[in-house]
Amino acid sequence: MNKPVIIALSKGRILDDTLPLLADVGIEPTEDLEKSRKLIFDTNHDHIKFIKVRATDVPTYVEYGAADMGIAGKDVLMEFGAQEIIEVLDLEIAKCRLMTAGFPDRKEPLSRRLKVATKFVGVTKQYFAQQGRQVDVIKLYGAQELAPIMGLADCIVDIVDTGNTLRANGLEPMAHIADVSSRLVVNRAALKLKQKTLQPIIDQMAEAVKQRKK
Repeated sequence: MNKPVIIALSKGRILDDTLPLLADVGIEPTEDLEKSRKLIFDTNHDHIKFIKVRATDVPTYVEYGAADMGIAGKDVLMEFGAQEIIEVLDLEIAKCRLMTAGFPDRKEPLSRRLKVATKFVGVTKQYFAQQGRQVDVIKLYGAQELAPIMGLADCIVDIVDTGNTLRANGLEPMAHIADVSSRLVVNRAALKLKQKTLQPIIDQMAEAVKQRKK
């Protein structure tokens, strides 16, 4: 019970929005997370530590209890589908949309199934199944925009912020799948065992999100 609280933070754009929010509740790293090559960081609280991991790995660390809490995008959580993770708070940061995208003037193929490139394989299959459509999903880890250009896929499913990258490559956002923002998640067992420590952090972050709306 004396083990520190471990909070898993997503690298990249989410981190830029996360650190000011954590600072609002008085939790700050003792060194610059962006400049340091370390992966585990002390904070200004002896009982709280940060780990910095890939956004897609945050649910795994929380699911298996290596981290007590984590901050990850809703898109990642939808794809991961963990059972031992509780989504406790929408932090309303790093907002974007999960959408289909493709060439606006290209007709869908009639002689074969639609080919969709994405890193969100599970979410994509579920979305098109709900539309009553069978598709072939091609998993790509990056540069999804290239897939329709090179004829690998008919369209893509990806995160859209401004849409500028899509348009620069001749593509357009199409169907809206989900609104995405970063969420605070907690390991189910940790919430029970460390409730006296974790609940105040959750409550303070909820209040900080509320105050930001004013």
